[in-house]
Amino acid sequence: MSNSANDNFFNSKVLGHPEGLFVLFFTEMWERFSYYGMRALLVLFLTSSILGQNPGWGWERENALAIYGSYTSLAYLTPILGGYIADRIIGYRWAVVVGALLMTLGHLSMAIEVHQAFMYMGLALLVLGNGFFKPNMTSILSEMYKKHPEKKDGAYTIFYMGVNAGAFLGMLLCGYIGENPNWGWSYGFGLAGIFMFIGMLQFYFTQNIFGTIGLKPVEDKETREDLGDPAEAQRNPFSTFDLVLIGIISITGLIWVINDPLSKITSVNFFNFTVGDISGSNVAISVALILFLIILIKRISQYTPVLRDKMIAVIILAFITIFFWASFEQAGGSMTIFAKDYTARVLEGNYKVIFNVVNTLITIIPLAIISYVLFKLFRNTFGRFALGNIILASGFIVIWGIVIYMLSNQYNAVQAEVPATWFGVLNSLFIITFAPLISKIWESKFNPFATIKYGLGMMLLGLGFAVLSYGASDIPQGAKVASVSMVWLVFAYFFHTMGELFISPVGLSYVSKLVPGRMIAIMFGIWYLAIAIGNKIAGTLGGMIDQITAQYSMSTFFLIFTLIPIGLGLLIMLLTPLVKKLMHGVH
Repeated sequence: MSNSANDNFFNSKVLGHPEGLFVLFFTEMWERFSYYGMRALLVLFLTSSILGQNPGWGWERENALAIYGSYTSLAYLTPILGGYIADRIIGYRWAVVVGALLMTLGHLSMAIEVHQAFMYMGLALLVLGNGFFKPNMTSILSEMYKKHPEKKDGAYTIFYMGVNAGAFLGMLLCGYIGENPNWGWSYGFGLAGIFMFIGMLQFYFTQNIFGTIGLKPVEDKETREDLGDPAEAQRNPFSTFDLVLIGIISITGLIWVINDPLSKITSVNFFNFTVGDISGSNVAISVALILFLIILIKRISQYTPVLRDKMIAVIILAFITIFFWASFEQAGGSMTIFAKDYTARVLEGNYKVIFNVVNTLITIIPLAIISYVLFKLFRNTFGRFALGNIILASGFIVIWGIVIYMLSNQYNAVQAEVPATWFGVLNSLFIITFAPLISKIWESKFNPFATIKYGLGMMLLGLGFAVLSYGASDIPQGAKVASVSMVWLVFAYFFHTMGELFISPVGLSYVSKLVPGRMIAIMFGIWYLAIAIGNKIAGTLGGMIDQITAQYSMSTFFLIFTLIPIGLGLLIMLLTPLVKKLMHGVH
């Protein structure tokens, strides 16, 4: 990309940063609003009874979670392709616009409940759109601060707040509208699409604020990838054999991810065979995994010893990351089901008053702060980008309208029924609250080594599920409904969020530290593959909730997600001396 991250961007500032940062902030906020708003509703909609005030499709939980797992898994794979296309063909800015348009169409397709084909088409468009959008927003941000590395940490912190603000508002408002019988699922999905469209228009009509950043790629000396230490970063081109194996692995993996829900929901099964007692699906994914290990070992063995060690360290962390996301992503699956069917969400008397006050504060305060940021941006840029600002402001007018409508209804109701999707907002709320504190620890002398961070993060994650396991201990074996206290979910989300802060922001940082610039794209690809595998496992394991609760108990189901993360957390901490040696001084 042509480097235009020059000092001119810092001539006109908002809160000490270039105006363009806040264009990205709001664009990303609307995208996360739409993503998490839809994600909060998907499993609930699919599993809700076809009868009642707000009918869903009445699917089995296993089938709904298979769809959920495949969708979230593919959402982490397509950015590899989207980043490649942007880098070499259309540029970052057009990739963002194309991605936002595809996602808008995807959300609107999901709002049409006439036939299942609309939902499948909607999910496909969302996956493709996410692939174009997700990697290229951060690429624009990185280019903007290329000559100002000292300001990058602050910029990414602000951007990260936009991510969580969008997730918070999306789950809160799409969840409220979608679960509300007076509106329904279509309106919840449609609301996500409307704000994705607003985000696209706002970005499109304000994009000139970035100068030449993100336009079609051009070759120049300044933008070539850093080769790092020549002794470490010698070229290691992919052979024909490598490319053939990668093709086989990619096609097999893609078909497997799609086939899993497809074979459960329909009569179509691409792996309709058995080898002995092993199903064709398990055979296919096992072969793909073996081939992946072969090519990974082959590639790593061809590098210098020091670089080889560093890559092995990345792979160890990526392995732990798989199991982190396999557990953490229960938030959109089995934990959402637990909130809907097993949690006492109807509050009366003093409990209703307390909830209304808390809900009002956690909604109004963040929204007021974001509106203040909007005002600052509006004041600086309206003269140059009037249309983009008007579109952005119109979105906030709608948001405030929905918030006032929601809060007034909750205050006027005789009793408060907490939406099942409400608990998901706790993750974003806790991140916004505690991220600055954790960041300060990482910048202090108490900053622990990577394996200690990972170990503590996994143990905190396991502790969150231990709380749920204890809270669910009185639920009878095989029960389909119960009324467990809300407090267990609140504590679970707190511990899960603290675990996320110890692991999620740290991983990509270590990838960038451990491998040369020329290899960053490849290693990021492997990292996102690990997250994708984790998300798919999350859907598969979450789909076993009925089977495990029928044979054992709900408490046992959550105990599985307690023991595995805690065990892996202890293991990675025990490997600290080995990983330190493999990292060769990188902290």
